[in-house]
Amino acid sequence: MEFSNEASREEGSPQRKMGRGKIEIKRIENTTNRQVTFCKRRNGLLKKAYELSVLCDAEVALIVFSSRGRLYEYANHSVKATIDRYKKACSDSAGVTSVAEANAQYYQQEAAKLRNQIRTLQNNSRNLSRHMMGEGLSNLSMKDLKNLETRLEKGISRIRAKKNELLFGEIEFMQKREIELHNNNQFLRAKIAESERTQQSMNLMPGSSSGDHYELMPPSQAGPFDSRNFFQVNDLQPDNQYSCQNQTPLQLV
Repeated sequence: MEFSNEASREEGSPQRKMGRGKIEIKRIENTTNRQVTFCKRRNGLLKKAYELSVLCDAEVALIVFSSRGRLYEYANHSVKATIDRYKKACSDSAGVTSVAEANAQYYQQEAAKLRNQIRTLQNNSRNLSRHMMGEGLSNLSMKDLKNLETRLEKGISRIRAKKNELLFGEIEFMQKREIELHNNNQFLRAKIAESERTQQSMNLMPGSSSGDHYELMPPSQAGPFDSRNFFQVNDLQPDNQYSCQNQTPLQLV
């Protein structure tokens, strides 16, 4: 009896399976199980789409609607742009012979869009320049005029700041230049004074090549002189060559 009961329990218990078993692909009747499976498979599909776009640098757009009508989407660029590209590829598939030509047409269209954007920006830049000069202001509203005034004030403040910076730099440079010129002037003055002193000492030396020569007598041979370094008048003896003519000649008796 006990053996039969154990056998019946083993027959009624589910058998253990090694690994994941294959699931039959068909609609899940249980609503709860169907919703759980949807959430799991949806998350896995979004993950795979993200990995494909990152690893392979592919343009991926994924759109999923649940059974209740809820929308789930993923796109590495833009869902709308990818759909437009898909429509263009489908419409031109009859005349396009290769994927390279389709890509070339797509890039040509993108280039045309970029050229239009560049043209628009250039027109806006020209209009802004005219507005900065005070022209073409009749079509601007009060808000636009206020914004233009604010931009002009900010621009003027930046221009003045840059001008003051340049002026201060120029003043600092001129001050340094003035100090350098003053030092050079002092150096040249010192060189000139030294050269003049050297020239004077050479002129006072005996045997110099100057016009007048003066021989200095030693103090022992020179006559008496006063405190002002001048010879006294009484000590000067008249020269025999310039003696008076009325002097009485000596006679022998």
